[in-house]
Amino acid sequence: MPIRLLLLDDHILFREGLSRLLDSESDFQMIALCGTPAEALEVLQRSTVDIVLLDYDLEDDTGTRFISTAQAAGYRGKILMVTAGMNALDSALAWKLGISGIFLKHDSPQKLLEAIRTVAGGGKWVEPKLVDQKAASPASSPLTPREQQVLRSVFEGLTNKEIAYQIGVSLSSVKATLQSLFEKTGVRTRGQLVRIAIERSLHTH
Repeated sequence: MPIRLLLLDDHILFREGLSRLLDSESDFQMIALCGTPAEALEVLQRSTVDIVLLDYDLEDDTGTRFISTAQAAGYRGKILMVTAGMNALDSALAWKLGISGIFLKHDSPQKLLEAIRTVAGGGKWVEPKLVDQKAASPASSPLTPREQQVLRSVFEGLTNKEIAYQIGVSLSSVKATLQSLFEKTGVRTRGQLVRIAIERSLHTH
C-alpha cells in the first residue's frame, strides 16, 4: 500500500517541483496538491490521506491553525511540516498539536524522502537546526508543579504578566520560577527553554 500524501503549500512552483519528485517514488501516492487550507480540508473530507506535508507560512493563514481545523474536522493522519523556517514558540505549538516532524526546505530532496518514510513508519523527524545544541543538556532535577505550569504557559506564548494572571501568582513569583527553569535547563532565554523542552520532553503535560 503506497503512502498517501497531500501537499499544502501556497507556492505553485514548490508544489509542482515536489510533486514531480514524489511521483517518481513507487511507494508514494500524491492524493492532492493544495494551495489553500480550504482546498486541503475539502480533500481530507473525501479522501484517505496518510501524511499531510504542510507549509507553516501560508498566504493568509498559518500551518498551526490548519492543524487545529483539520483535527476538528476529523483528520487523524500524520502531519509533517515542510517549511522555510519556524520560530521556537511556533515549533512548540505545532509539536503540542501532534505533528510528526518539521523538515526545513533548504535540506536535500533525498532527506525529505527519508523524513516522509520515517514519519510514515511512526517515527518523528526533528530538525537539528531548530534545536539549540548548546542548550541540549537534561534538566538537573525534576520540575516542580509550579515550574510545569509556567513552562506550559511559555509554550503557549504568554507574557510574564499573562502567566501571573492565569496561574494566580505575583509577577515576581513568575520571574523567580522562570529563573529556576533557566538554571535547571542551563539556558538563558525563553526561546531556548522552549527548544530544550521539546528536545528533552520535559514535564510539560
